[in-house]
Amino acid sequence: MSPTQTLQTAAAEALVGLLPTPVPLQVRAVDAIPAGRSAGAVVGSFVGSTSADLAVVMTDTSAVRAAAGTDTPLVAAADVLRPALEAASAVLGSGVLGDTRIDDASAVFADPETVLFELSDNGIEAGWFGIRVRANGAIGNSVRPLNDSVVGKLGRISNVEMSLTVEIGRTRMSVRDVLALEPGAVIELDRSAGAPADVLLNGRLIAHGEIVVIDQDYAVRITQILDVAEGLS
Repeated sequence: MSPTQTLQTAAAEALVGLLPTPVPLQVRAVDAIPAGRSAGAVVGSFVGSTSADLAVVMTDTSAVRAAAGTDTPLVAAADVLRPALEAASAVLGSGVLGDTRIDDASAVFADPETVLFELSDNGIEAGWFGIRVRANGAIGNSVRPLNDSVVGKLGRISNVEMSLTVEIGRTRMSVRDVLALEPGAVIELDRSAGAPADVLLNGRLIAHGEIVVIDQDYAVRITQILDVAEGLS
């Protein structure tokens, strides 16, 4: 088993640990997924030092529907399975998991660069997981280095505006706790006071910084720039 496949297996094992199933499922690498199993998958893309596309589909969606509940339209299957995809993507290192959505995952599952896993409960098929890793600007083993022509093309869009976000922390809450929020409620985040804030460009982590106040406005002072050139190819 190659180091990349070991990484992908670890991602699959992390995923099943947070799936809303009565017991953790077993994972087994497979060569292909049966036809018709890609519809209704929850898919997402992770961007970081190692980037990847991920897709998971459950054979029996009753547990997912039960976890989502029927009392509120705020929670969908993509929301229920997102923690599992976050756990899988966390194995890849630092980075950001983009929006997760319900979609047809046939493009991911059929790609020869995707490593596929059967998710089962004591031999009974329970779902499928696919992960297509792009490490350091590569897809599979096809490395595409950042060259002068790429840098030149980037110069053409140097005036394009992009969304810059500063994140001071995250937390995970149950739907019950979210619906119970009222003015004055305090939400505890996952990092301590004074810890660096994350600076994200279009959802991708590019730097760390510290929050400052300038003329009564919040600002961020950059303390560390991450190496993001490799992800621009």
